[in-house]
Amino acid sequence: MANFDLMKELHVAGQSKIVMVVIDGLGGLPMEPGGPTELEAARTPNLDSLAAESTCGLSVPIAPGVTPGSGPAHLALFGYDPLRYEIGRGVLEACGIGFPLGPDDVAARGNFCTVDENGLVADRRAGRIPTEKGAELCQLLRAIQLPGLETFVEPVMDYRFVLVLRGEGLSGGLSETDPQQVGVLPRTVEALLPEAQRTAELLNQWIAQAREMLADQHPANMVLLRGPDKTPLLPSMAEVYGLRAGAIATYPMYRGVAKLVGMDILETGETLEEELETLKNHWAEYDFFFFHVKKTDSAGEDGDFARKVSVIEHVDEAVVPAITSLEPAVFIVTGDHSTPALLKSHSWHPVPTLLHSRHCRPDGVRAFGERACMGGGLGVFPATDLMPLAMANALRLTKFGA
Repeated sequence: MANFDLMKELHVAGQSKIVMVVIDGLGGLPMEPGGPTELEAARTPNLDSLAAESTCGLSVPIAPGVTPGSGPAHLALFGYDPLRYEIGRGVLEACGIGFPLGPDDVAARGNFCTVDENGLVADRRAGRIPTEKGAELCQLLRAIQLPGLETFVEPVMDYRFVLVLRGEGLSGGLSETDPQQVGVLPRTVEALLPEAQRTAELLNQWIAQAREMLADQHPANMVLLRGPDKTPLLPSMAEVYGLRAGAIATYPMYRGVAKLVGMDILETGETLEEELETLKNHWAEYDFFFFHVKKTDSAGEDGDFARKVSVIEHVDEAVVPAITSLEPAVFIVTGDHSTPALLKSHSWHPVPTLLHSRHCRPDGVRAFGERACMGGGLGVFPATDLMPLAMANALRLTKFGA
């Protein structure tokens, strides 16, 4: 993994540029035994050509067999040990929408969801209600009051919102209420640390009032809370790698994790073409670009194999040639985790990864896919190793020792 003390010692200034394209939920599984994964089924002549000139492998976001959340998986890609630097999803969402979190605030990511007449979760995302509806419901929930606290309820996107508690004596170390499955009751917030007991009780009071207020709404008649936590302090990418880093991402959570590691958030539109225009407009200003593609993950979570294939093909057609034409010193294509349509969820499977540079060793891989990358020169490796490899291939690390 990235040894931060070593990176600080060895990084050197330069003009070379690194682009990391993260195709969210890229890895997949065959829908039928012996069939192709989504990536293998997609027509990707540009990615295949790039892979043939790259070194390839399969990255492990957290540890073998461990299914990652998006936050820790992205931290790993940026070289941060996700087991050391734990960040609650609520903090990532709040940072992503630019909410001014204080050091003692507790932030939780919220999902509007649908529960049935027995209170069982029927849809964890309330049919992916539009952002405008989510904003209306947030306004409704702002009427909830808790003793001795300020509460903030801010819309994020679609069915997502951020809940922030502000006051004295609040703590992180809290469980989530999202059961991550349907047909069961939402969980209650539990204190994972003794000092978090009061905060857990306050969050459960807020949820109880939210349940009453949303009871007559449809389809969003309940809430689920994820990742309640306080803001941690992380070393910046400028400090660790000496890089001016810019992030291009449409979803707030990914902007949040980028902001926490010191990247500038570059305003962009909703389409890949708009993201590419943002990249070109800021090309001269930064050494490192994080370029995020979201819709592969959404398709995988919906169990839509064909739609995930289509998004991958769009990336191949639009993104890969455009970035290649800019001639970055290092061009990485990977995913934060696997989201197989077969499972309709994140999974533990290693993620196809390629690293292209003038100084890499092409390894004989001729197609960008799970089975092909299994035989690549990078092997099966920790995702936290990717940034040191990128720095080396960009000639931004000096020699260690005499």
